[in-house]
Amino acid sequence: MPTGRSGWLFWTVCALLFAGSVAVTTVWCTAMSGMGGMPMPGDWTMSMTWMPMDGQTWAGLAASFLGMWTVMMMAMMLPSLVPILRRYRQALLGMSHLRIDWLTAWIGAGYFFVWTVFGMVVFALGAGLAALAMQQSIVARAVPVAAGIAMVIAGTLQFTAWKARQLTCCRELPIYGRSLPVHVGNAWRYGLRRGLHCCYCCAGLTVVLLANGIMDLGVMAAVTVAITVERIAPAGKHVARAIGVVIIVIGIGLIVRATTGLG
Repeated sequence: MPTGRSGWLFWTVCALLFAGSVAVTTVWCTAMSGMGGMPMPGDWTMSMTWMPMDGQTWAGLAASFLGMWTVMMMAMMLPSLVPILRRYRQALLGMSHLRIDWLTAWIGAGYFFVWTVFGMVVFALGAGLAALAMQQSIVARAVPVAAGIAMVIAGTLQFTAWKARQLTCCRELPIYGRSLPVHVGNAWRYGLRRGLHCCYCCAGLTVVLLANGIMDLGVMAAVTVAITVERIAPAGKHVARAIGVVIIVIGIGLIVRATTGLG
């Protein structure tokens, strides 16, 4: 197990990355929330996240979104990723500390690269929906109900065998004696695989984040806790299903509010 300077460096870097990403995300969300949004038909407000401002180009908006998305994912995913990286480092017995640190960095880079690519997809869908809602009032009026339906689907996803398989992959910890990536290329691909399984596993919870406001720090914190607990709790599958129940109830509440005109 890496100890001494290497172990201290690992925990220090993780702590600094987490603290820094949380601070930047908080500042960004607070600033964007202070700008308000655009009132839309259907009694909801479109976030400025999806619209260019002050002569900003769509390319500039996309780059800004991807930067903040990546930082936000670091804040949300590090609590569940760090135990995996720590076990990986423990499993590389007999290897130099410098090499272990280097391989760990490449795994993390591959992992968050996948989340960045996923952010590109999220931005394309979000910006496209925003543009359509601004052009078609019928689409804008349907958004609150659609958000509730998406929540119900996301909650239902928590009960599926597909979710259980992805969660099992995400909960699997590296074990000494098994084949582990000990070269940069292998470490990068290992991080990519971990990131891909994580994106799949978090699909429903990502929908929850987007449906309730990507800049809402309370929702972000709740989703982060849900992701972390279902990954590290002893009965992860049961936790995931309990989270699914909560999501479905909230989704039904959103649908009721939207259809009765109370929202």
